Amino acid sequence: MACVTAVIDDDTVGSAPASRPAEEPRETLGRDVLGRRLPPLKQRLYPPMPRDFDNGWIATIAITCFAAILRFWHLGTPVKFVFDETYYAKDAYSLLKFGYARQFIDSSEGIADKEILKGNLDVFKDTPSLTVHPEVGKWMIAAGEQLFGMNSFGWRFVPALAGTLTILVLIRAVRRMTRSTLIGGIAGLLLAVDGLHFVMSRVALLDIFLAFWLVCAMACLVCDRDWMRSRLARSLDDNTPGGFGKALVFRPWRIAAGVCFGLALGVKWNAIWFVAVFGLLTFAWDIGARRALGARGAVWRSAVRDGIPAFLSIVLVAVVTYTATWTGWLLHDNSYGHDYASKNPAHGVMKVVPDDFRSLLHYHKEVLDFHTSDYIKNATHPYSSHPGGWPVLARPIGFDAVNDIAPGSPGCEAKAPTKCLSVISAIGTPLLWWAGVFALIAAAVLWIGKRDWRFGVALTGFVAGWVPWFMYTDRPIFFFYAVTMIPFTVVAVALCLGHILGPARTPVVEDGGVTYGSSARRLIGSAAVGAFVVLVVLNFAYLWPVLTDQVLPHPDWLSRMWFKTWI
Repeated sequence: MACVTAVIDDDTVGSAPASRPAEEPRETLGRDVLGRRLPPLKQRLYPPMPRDFDNGWIATIAITCFAAILRFWHLGTPVKFVFDETYYAKDAYSLLKFGYARQFIDSSEGIADKEILKGNLDVFKDTPSLTVHPEVGKWMIAAGEQLFGMNSFGWRFVPALAGTLTILVLIRAVRRMTRSTLIGGIAGLLLAVDGLHFVMSRVALLDIFLAFWLVCAMACLVCDRDWMRSRLARSLDDNTPGGFGKALVFRPWRIAAGVCFGLALGVKWNAIWFVAVFGLLTFAWDIGARRALGARGAVWRSAVRDGIPAFLSIVLVAVVTYTATWTGWLLHDNSYGHDYASKNPAHGVMKVVPDDFRSLLHYHKEVLDFHTSDYIKNATHPYSSHPGGWPVLARPIGFDAVNDIAPGSPGCEAKAPTKCLSVISAIGTPLLWWAGVFALIAAAVLWIGKRDWRFGVALTGFVAGWVPWFMYTDRPIFFFYAVTMIPFTVVAVALCLGHILGPARTPVVEDGGVTYGSSARRLIGSAAVGAFVVLVVLNFAYLWPVLTDQVLPHPDWLSRMWFKTWI
């Protein structure tokens, strides 16, 4: 299997020289330090993929099944609403039953939750509810409730499925980026044993769906990069001066990315930052491809031939998809705020906007006002976490805790010296996250210094999921929002491990020419990479009890709370 370092970085190829020696083919740009010819330009534009049915899908399915077993194990435990499940699970069921969100009974605190756990689902009022997030994530939760009922397994089923599928998509995306099944598998395995991603896959909150659709969008853009470059490579056969190739207007993978971005926006609005940065990144990829073919004025030509179609296929498709996710709200006159337009006649240019959509725009304004209101800014929460500390796990969040479990209770030994407790703490696997900090720094260096586009994917996704939150530190924000960052952190770690691993075969110069063989560096690199992956798995296993609501004696729980800020 090829290592990531064995793949030639095609973005390092600049504009083709104005002239070449007559004996050099057009597709060759010279020789390396050992006197070997560089691969043809076709191969640099589109390096060959490893064969899928040798071990590609076997590794992918094996790791995905491992992740699924972890995530679905005792998924219905604890049998209660955990943290914000109390909102999203009920909103999801309301969408499923009525087609729009309704308020639920609140004559005494928590009465609706208690009735649902007893099996009584008649807990909804006739009045609509203002929900402060779009509906896609709640409809996904509702799918599980439709299949398995309004119970803890039902409302957690699709989050666990989405978390598992995120790992499958990430494996395939990293494999395509690196042309290495090994590196793709490492990325999937590391994400499978990250504590934060694991916990978010086992609770009915929205952020795991956001992470899933964003990883799908990223994977589609990586596929589009290959799709576009393979077609540009074929244009070399035309032997056209400048090698610019034909304009590629219809790019199906970009349209798929636009749909995924639209669905991500339909989960939470902060997906907009990913749309912006990945849109710019994919445009930069097109410029690099055009330059590699020797096109003059590649920036301006790409702006016309690639930039405009990219905007239409990514941004416009995302907007259309996002709007379509509000179909249920638009079709139900009883939805919250649906009657706004009928009560407020339009003026000026708004007269051309249909009333249903004008009401929907006003609904969005109300949601935005909620998120930026003094009520939110003045709110406090014991688990509020500054985003500056997220990469180093400064302040994880607790989703559930049962304290003071008496000795002799189930799971707590009768002769235990202290009381026991059970918790669900959303803590990232520390060794993975801390290594990720260094990997992201290396990603910045290698992306800028060596123009390795793969590290750009990792760094761009991480920045889009992290930096915007610094604008909202005047309100309570939480560490679990970082679940959109960890897949891209894992990509950076996996790519760096590929560099440590080294190439599978090393060229050796002898009198008779160049031969290839294994090296001590490969052996040492394999040992180092293997040791790191094993340590991350063991670190996750050690945290397992506090990720899964296991009953622990107080000293055993405290031994896993490495810092006071984790409590």
